[in-house]
Amino acid sequence: MSPSETPSATPSDAGAAAPLILVLHGARGDLSRRLVLPSLATLHERGLLPDRWALLGTGRESMSREDFVGHVRSALEEFGHEGTTDDDVDALTRHSRFTDEVRADGDGGGLPAALDQVRRELTETEALAEGDQEPAARTLGPEDVVVVHYLAIPPQGFAPLTEAMGAQGLAVGPDGRHETVRIVYEKPYGTSPESFRELDAVVHEVFEEDQVFRIDHFLGKEATQNLHVMRFANDLFSSVWDRHHVEQVQIDVPETLDVAQRAEFYDATGAALDMVVSHLFQVAGQVAMEPPRHLAVSDLVRAREDAIGDFRPLDPVNDVVLGQFEGYQDIEGVREGSTTDTFIAARLWIDNERWRDVPFLLRTGKRMAASAQRVTLVLRRDPVHLFGDEVPAGAISLSLAGDGEIALTTAVKKPGPDLDLARGTATMLLDDVTPGEPLPAYASLMHDVLQGDRTLFTTPIGLEAAWRTFEPLLGEDRPDPLPYAPGSWGPAAADELAAPHGWVLGRQ
Repeated sequence: MSPSETPSATPSDAGAAAPLILVLHGARGDLSRRLVLPSLATLHERGLLPDRWALLGTGRESMSREDFVGHVRSALEEFGHEGTTDDDVDALTRHSRFTDEVRADGDGGGLPAALDQVRRELTETEALAEGDQEPAARTLGPEDVVVVHYLAIPPQGFAPLTEAMGAQGLAVGPDGRHETVRIVYEKPYGTSPESFRELDAVVHEVFEEDQVFRIDHFLGKEATQNLHVMRFANDLFSSVWDRHHVEQVQIDVPETLDVAQRAEFYDATGAALDMVVSHLFQVAGQVAMEPPRHLAVSDLVRAREDAIGDFRPLDPVNDVVLGQFEGYQDIEGVREGSTTDTFIAARLWIDNERWRDVPFLLRTGKRMAASAQRVTLVLRRDPVHLFGDEVPAGAISLSLAGDGEIALTTAVKKPGPDLDLARGTATMLLDDVTPGEPLPAYASLMHDVLQGDRTLFTTPIGLEAAWRTFEPLLGEDRPDPLPYAPGSWGPAAADELAAPHGWVLGRQ
């Protein structure tokens, strides 16, 4: 099978109303507990799951149904949102069961048989209500059931599990069609250009591209989706969204978090691989894309990936600063003498007419002064001086955290008797928008998977371009990480990348 150049523009005919089986691979893991199971509960609370559905957890070690139900209940009690009730938990656990993981050998493990059993249960004809002459619902067959495989497992398990699913015929429905089977891959989808290509080759040996959903939860955020809506639906913003009006773009995701809870994973990955090649590049593509012809899936994805295709390969010598917070090497699980980066600031250039010579400044790190997720377009100043004062640079800023907010910073008169200039900011909280209630990013993306909507998922074309841009940082020119104090804004050398204005976050 080969990857499709353009994602399907419409969901599968099965749709979210068809019976659903969510197969959660790695159901006992931390990711499942913290994000996947609470997201499933949220969809159930909102009435966004079909009437007939089941959760089928898998793992290498056996687990009784009672123990798995207890595991699901515990995860929802700890990580479910405030509105989750006991009734919601009961409703979710009634649909839950567990089986051992699929294998590539002859018997295949318990998953194939468990899937067949659950398919039969979900498609049993509803009994006639008293006095009715017709069934309460149309007769369904196993081929009508949508099966979503969610791989909440370590990345090194992606390829072997994919091959096992292919060997057991789990990539297609009972009728041999692929339309009702989907698979979700977590990040990182490869840790280098070579490993990305190797994994994608395995995936396309088993699945068609329109079955594959490579999740990046930053694209599922309400505020990230608002980037193109805010821009294309409002002349106020679209008229200044280019190099003639924008001096620099900052995509800033500092974190106060430590890495002690996942030190072994983090030491093998680092900030650059964990954040830049996935989240920050995808958000940069969302900011930089050209207006799509339509808001159809294929046009939106193509516009974002065309922008990523214009990214210039990073220059590790002149445009990248790496850092490591002091005390990192004392954490249990971190290798002695580790050179893993816990901070990165990078200056990205986009070689097209709209953004030529405008730096896209990317920054993220652990143990920093504050936590934020913000995109800021720093506007050019014209005129530079007015009334003898220097005109402060204006800015359009969008917070990606929580429900999001839009902030407009502009020059205003300083309060008082004199005509002096100052900087003023007006903020609109996106949770003030009514009617409507935002979905958490993971729940939003899971709902898209059920609908067969691939708008907010990455494709091989975009990932190939992202890895091409990132690849120089994996070579011999990779800079050594500079030390920085925990609770700071990172190494001082990173400030030079953001000249002349400096980083908007941390400037106050």
